[in-house]
Amino acid sequence: MKTTEIRKIFLWLTLFSIAMAFLETSVVVYLRKLYYPEGFNFPMKMMDKDIAIVELFRELATLVMLLGAGFIAGRSKTEKFGLFLYSFAIWDIFYYVFLKITLNWPESLFTWDVLFLIPTTWVGPVIAPVIVSLFMIVFAFLISKFTNCDTSVNINKYEWLLLVSGSIILIIGFVYDYVKFMLQFFSLGEIFSPSNTTRLMEKALTYVPVSFPWLIFTFGIVIIIGGIALFYRRNKHNLNRTLL
Repeated sequence: MKTTEIRKIFLWLTLFSIAMAFLETSVVVYLRKLYYPEGFNFPMKMMDKDIAIVELFRELATLVMLLGAGFIAGRSKTEKFGLFLYSFAIWDIFYYVFLKITLNWPESLFTWDVLFLIPTTWVGPVIAPVIVSLFMIVFAFLISKFTNCDTSVNINKYEWLLLVSGSIILIIGFVYDYVKFMLQFFSLGEIFSPSNTTRLMEKALTYVPVSFPWLIFTFGIVIIIGGIALFYRRNKHNLNRTLL
């Protein structure tokens, strides 16, 4: 594929992801007008049950749309995955850009936010998901760069091991403070049980973030960087060998 065609793919994926980010921001603007007219801050407020359910499925729908964009644009399974990462990262970054423009929020990159609700509540300072998104963009560009030279490029099992392990550690970091708070009232199993939704929400309404586990987060990022570095080194070596 020509370089100009790849640039067009990234251009349209970027525009799509930015548009998705604005849609996401619009929903948040409406919700905050309803539930946080004085401005968003912890503790969280109780949503109507039907709105909470819609929000949960909206998050899933957003992931499916971003995943679909990557799979439509990619030339191989590996590139489809990479372009999904790219779409997700652009969407995530511009979501905060549009929140700043429309609501003048967050106050800083270290302002706490609710990041995700599946399988439990993820929280963290805004800068944390932005950092993750930047590495996702780098990895996506590398995947497309090598795919352009060889469409059989893939992520091997050792690289997957590092990428998945690092991602799990990041998730642990994002849910750590919230789960630590909830463990004062529930067992670990109860926290992740759908049958406890009402009881969990009652306690969640008293939750205020205390500290973000930067050590866990940094450890996860380092492991992910290791996976990306292995992928780059292996494919760079294969490319150089092919050109000889």
